[in-house]
Amino acid sequence: MAEMMTAAEAERLAHSFLLEDLNIPAEDQDWFTVLGSRWIKDAWYVVEIGIEGLPDKWVLQVYDTGVCDPNYTFASPMSAVDCSDLEELPETIATTIATERQS
Repeated sequence: MAEMMTAAEAERLAHSFLLEDLNIPAEDQDWFTVLGSRWIKDAWYVVEIGIEGLPDKWVLQVYDTGVCDPNYTFASPMSAVDCSDLEELPETIATTIATERQS
């Protein structure tokens, strides 16, 4: 029987996967943090990643095999037209979040 993946491993995998998928440059990656994770049944972790101080988050599934589901979800209570809270962020991150809010 294989060992079960830990929450820390799932969080690390999800964090790396998301930053690569969003093409976030290395110098901006520290802005992203794991907000939480939870084990669902016997198959996967749900990992939430966001930027501290912002209400936006990406929700990813990491299967017990170590594979991240590429169909993750972006959730935000902010409207697509209100991006004033992004002015202090690096341009790459601000653009990424503004684009996500519009979709």
